[in-house]
Amino acid sequence: MTGSENIPDGIEVARPFRHARIYSGTDGETHFEDHELPFELVDFAPPAPPISVTESLAVSGMAVISSPAGWEGDWHPTPRRQLIVVLAGELETEVSDGEVRVFRPGDVILVEDTSGKGHISRVPRGQRGYALALPLSGE
Repeated sequence: MTGSENIPDGIEVARPFRHARIYSGTDGETHFEDHELPFELVDFAPPAPPISVTESLAVSGMAVISSPAGWEGDWHPTPRRQLIVVLAGELETEVSDGEVRVFRPGDVILVEDTSGKGHISRVPRGQRGYALALPLSGE
């Protein structure tokens, strides 16, 4: 079931899932972009009531990555298109147009700057950082 047919009262579709995107622009610089994945109500696990589900993104694996407090990775492109989900600590990322963002547990970053100057990654606080890396399958 998708859409609104036979949806029990009180069940609403979730607002779009917001996350950051890092990409290489045609100007040769890397940039941030606020990105959204829309939801639709789906009979995901019948007989449970419908839930909000985004499109499926194919991943080729999963790894937990960790860096100590104070770690810094100087300018580098991402080795592959991937989703990064911050699990613990903080991750600070700077793109080559000068913008800096700090990501905290629960934040998701779609990293697509596989060419160009790339970005800088830092673990700025006094706590080791942990993240889930989900490489996206070819498209």
